[in-house]
Amino acid sequence: MTTKIAALRFLALAEGISYLAFGLTMPLKYIYEITGPNKVIGYAHGALFIAYCVAVFLVNMQAKWNFKTNFLAYLASLVPFGTFVADTRIFKPTEARLISKMQP
Repeated sequence: MTTKIAALRFLALAEGISYLAFGLTMPLKYIYEITGPNKVIGYAHGALFIAYCVAVFLVNMQAKWNFKTNFLAYLASLVPFGTFVADTRIFKPTEARLISKMQP
C-alpha cells in the first residue's frame, strides 16, 4: 500500500467486514450472554472505524472531492455494506484518476 487511496480501499474492506462481524456477535451478547467475541470485535471495529475516517480525510485532501462525494464516503461507514459500495463507486475510480495523473 504505497498510496493513501490504496490504504483507504484496504481500510474500507476491513471496516466493512468488522461491521458485519460486529452485527453477528450482537446476538451472542444479548441473547446467549456470551460477551467475549462482541468485546473483541467491538474494539477492532472501533479502531478500524477511526482509521477509515482518518483515511477518508487524507484522501479527500489529496483528491479534492466535492461535498457530496466526501459526505457519501463518510456515510458509507455507518451503513451495512456501505464501505463495499463506496469502494466500487468512489474509491476505485478515484484511485484510477490519481494514478492517471501521476503517469506522464
